[in-house]
Amino acid sequence: MGMLGCSEKQRSLHVTVYETSANGNKLERITAVSSDGNTATIKLLPDQKFQTITGFGGSFTEASAHLLNQLGKQNRHKILEAYFGEDGARYSLTRTHMNSCDFSLNNYSYAPVEGDTELEHFSIDEDRDDIIPIIKEAMAISKDGFKILASPWTAPPWMKDNNDYVGGKLLPKYYDTWALFFSKYIDAYKNEGIDIWGLTVENEPLGNGNNWESMHYSPEEMTQFVQNHLGPKLEADGKAEVKILGYDQNREHLKEWVDEMYKNEATSKYYDGTAVHWYASTYEVFPDALQYAHKKAPDKYLIQSEACVDAEVPKWQDDSWYWSKEATDWGWDWAPEEDKHLHPKYVPVYRYARDIIGCLNNWVDGWIDWNMVLNKQGGPNWFKNWCVASVIVDPKTDEVYFTPLYHTLVHFSRYIRPGAIRIGFENRDDVLQVTAVENLDGSVAVVILNQEAEPRNFSLVLGERSTAVQISGQAIQTIMVETIPENS
Repeated sequence: MGMLGCSEKQRSLHVTVYETSANGNKLERITAVSSDGNTATIKLLPDQKFQTITGFGGSFTEASAHLLNQLGKQNRHKILEAYFGEDGARYSLTRTHMNSCDFSLNNYSYAPVEGDTELEHFSIDEDRDDIIPIIKEAMAISKDGFKILASPWTAPPWMKDNNDYVGGKLLPKYYDTWALFFSKYIDAYKNEGIDIWGLTVENEPLGNGNNWESMHYSPEEMTQFVQNHLGPKLEADGKAEVKILGYDQNREHLKEWVDEMYKNEATSKYYDGTAVHWYASTYEVFPDALQYAHKKAPDKYLIQSEACVDAEVPKWQDDSWYWSKEATDWGWDWAPEEDKHLHPKYVPVYRYARDIIGCLNNWVDGWIDWNMVLNKQGGPNWFKNWCVASVIVDPKTDEVYFTPLYHTLVHFSRYIRPGAIRIGFENRDDVLQVTAVENLDGSVAVVILNQEAEPRNFSLVLGERSTAVQISGQAIQTIMVETIPENS
């Protein structure tokens, strides 16, 4: 760079740029470029402040934990280091399941004994082989620690009107027993040295087409359960600090849920926030729904709790597939005709980056990927509901494949830290997608997505300073802006 004169120093913005791209960059540190004339500007507006960030991360499922435990110790540690270590993704917000889910090896409940309304036989032994040891290993690696959000897919069959793991509803006579179940779960995990930060009341209360573990609630039923049973029970048991998030399914039904949850002081009292999933579309973020949910409860959490490339078997050691418009989702085959347009083929990397940027720009404060690790089949999954994870492993050969989805997530999770505040920006480029935050340490992180084949030049402006940057075609960048004392 050479010696800078005072006026030039004033104009130049000190940045570090990291890029992941279809041409092979993987979080590569690249140098900002000299400006070549007509570039668009992206202007940062740190005085415009939006939501405070809770965190980013992925999920501890039995499937992921089981696979990690089948790997050699070195590879298991390598993966957990990549997710939780200081040089990795530094995951700060995670999820796990209470009782079994489809990404379990089989159906199980912590309360299998029928009629055990006091839950005297409650036990998390099923989690001791896989989930608990992996969470503890991750905790040992993570310097800042991470929050855990726990979700049930279903109550034990004996508490339900159809006496089955799949579908049906919780019988009202067991509402108090089911509330006690949450409380006992928190205690059992605490006894293992694991704090549960929050709960969702039910994973996908609208169901999943009666395919795997599920339990149905209407917005009214869930709210009544939280208002009169779960909230008061946790409060009585001294667990009021554990967050309760409602809904926990796709964004296209968000309005009817938040209208009921936050109808009045009494209904909203025990809800700390709302959880959403991304499966309603492969490209649509549903900004209006997210904005509506925020306005309805501006002081509550709005967390994207699950997302994955679903209904696909992972492509092994084939980075180009993750950058290609070839992925299809459940809706490609199964969506009703009027919703088919929401489920076109898509580029997996873009879907992740677009969704996280779109979520952040519409008040979402946390974003959680689904399984951290799956095998080459996209399982194990007892229902054979194959999906893709950011890291794919072959336990037979003890091999690990970090897909481009992993690097995509790192662009957010490593650089946007809990407590950061999203800030405003003006983006004069009609191709690039942008979001920006200011971290607690004063650094500013800007994430940019270029979905076009051609590179783009732009000027990043903060106050009186600017710098010229080039982003490759088909690329994601995180630009870290150092804070510079005003008098420099």
